[in-house]
Amino acid sequence: MTEAVTRVRPAPPAQDPVRIRVTEIFLSLQGEAAQVGWPTVFVRLTGCPLRCRWCDTEYSFSGGEPMGMDAVLQAVEGHGVRHVCVTGGEPLAQPGCLPLLQALCDRGLAVSLETSGALDVGAVDPRVNIVMDLKAPGSGETARNRTDNLAHLKPGDQLKFVLAGRDDFDWALAWLGRHALPPGVEVLFSPVHGELEPVALADWIVEARAPVRFQVQLHKLLWGDVPGR
Repeated sequence: MTEAVTRVRPAPPAQDPVRIRVTEIFLSLQGEAAQVGWPTVFVRLTGCPLRCRWCDTEYSFSGGEPMGMDAVLQAVEGHGVRHVCVTGGEPLAQPGCLPLLQALCDRGLAVSLETSGALDVGAVDPRVNIVMDLKAPGSGETARNRTDNLAHLKPGDQLKFVLAGRDDFDWALAWLGRHALPPGVEVLFSPVHGELEPVALADWIVEARAPVRFQVQLHKLLWGDVPGR
């Protein structure tokens, strides 16, 4: 009599969980864009392929701490506020950014993404409010602008120009004259902190009757350049 042999197939190896390299997670006031003034949790991801001349977060270019998705979500929800902003560096440079954005939205949070616009935003969860930079010549990174990203913007998203001087301002107006934006996308003009006087930019906008929204970085007016604020 031959005994039946049951062969047990080995279980497939578990997929590696999503891990994200994080520079910092902190609670502050949102200092820019449509959500300005709201208590907001910032998730600053590590790494950026750009090197804008006036970058104020160079400390996020390297280092950071690898974190699992659950750990990031727990840290965000532990602060007990509704608004969360995923920023960098350039957050979309990490593959884990897209599933993180989706998971945050699934938690019912009001999620915004600050991105340079140098990487494709087409796969970003549509529930996310996108704040996308257009790099003016003063940044040194104008060649990285992806105008095809405009087609992925939706009502409520914002297009931001950070301007270092009059040449940048004139360039931005000329750029807007050449490109049609999707309906409901707001344009923001912001001065480079410590380089362009806010009152000068405000005067130029008024004199040009420019259809843009002036903004300054509220968090820098309150706390200066202190990381984590």
